[in-house]
Amino acid sequence: MSVQSAAIEVLKKAGKPLHAAEIAKLIIEAGLWKSDGKTPEATVSARLYSDIKSSGDKSPFVKVGPQTFALRDSTEIEGDTASVLAPVEKPSKPHPTNAGFSFIDCAQKVLEEFGGKKPMHYKEITEKALEKGWLVTSGKTPEASMYAQVITEIKRQQKRGERPRFVQHGRGYIGLSQWMGRGLAFQIEQHNHQVRKALRERLLSMKPGEFEELISQLLAEMGFEMVEVTKLSGDGGIDVRGTLVVGDVVRIKMAVQVKKWKLKNNILAPVVQQVRGSLGAHEQGLIITTSDFSAGAIKEAAQPDKTPIALMNGEQLVMLLMEHGIGVHRSTPDLFEIDEEFAVKDPNHAN
Repeated sequence: MSVQSAAIEVLKKAGKPLHAAEIAKLIIEAGLWKSDGKTPEATVSARLYSDIKSSGDKSPFVKVGPQTFALRDSTEIEGDTASVLAPVEKPSKPHPTNAGFSFIDCAQKVLEEFGGKKPMHYKEITEKALEKGWLVTSGKTPEASMYAQVITEIKRQQKRGERPRFVQHGRGYIGLSQWMGRGLAFQIEQHNHQVRKALRERLLSMKPGEFEELISQLLAEMGFEMVEVTKLSGDGGIDVRGTLVVGDVVRIKMAVQVKKWKLKNNILAPVVQQVRGSLGAHEQGLIITTSDFSAGAIKEAAQPDKTPIALMNGEQLVMLLMEHGIGVHRSTPDLFEIDEEFAVKDPNHAN
């Protein structure tokens, strides 16, 4: 029985959404499916997500949370499923900026030069950036764009377990996290640094087949469709194949080679050449490693007269795993800060 068929059986019986780990446990216990690897939940998650991406509304599954799935016709799906099934709005095109600074870079530059280690309102930040000529935009609402991009930057870095560059202080006020010194934010970043290090070490302890399944799961979470781990032999050095879909318009066939190598054992140029030589018709290449790439490999991958090869090193891999909640779980404490505009008294009327 396939993973998909087995998953349908256990989801019907459960009558509610289940995490991939629970689905894997139930189908193995019921004898519906057998996994030879140590990470069956990764295989289950990748297969179900791939089914959703390739079949769309015809898939029997819906994703209702990180690595959590339900049957499409189930009446027990929780409220947040609606957001999964709702049509995705196409993001607006970013406003062009000058060659030097993006909205994000402008915000940091303004805060560093004019903030005086105190939060500034996003409208004031935008005004200063425009006044100094650091920000050039044809948009009619640069203030809104500035605020939206800063907030997006904060959320993205938080999802990756990084210390955000900016801190949101409420009522549109923004500051730099570096002003917070070695407080709670610093401690959180130190903790997350250790988590990233531990996650990277665990990747190195995985068997090759398990690592390839993990990569296929990550690619599916990143928006790849038809993700498939190749056979152990006869793959020409290619471990995973899939199609990168951008905005449901652009489709790029990708051939991926994964290298579970120890740190400081960097990928060299011949590996890049091997991957390029193994590409099929209309395919582009991607090399993912737990280590890093030599200068020669980076240069070879970007040769202008050859098919480009994308590179993902160990640090980038760990960041993406954390961003998509693979191998980690998020623990979010409630952090309160004083509203900068709350009960501010006029010093002339002090008691």
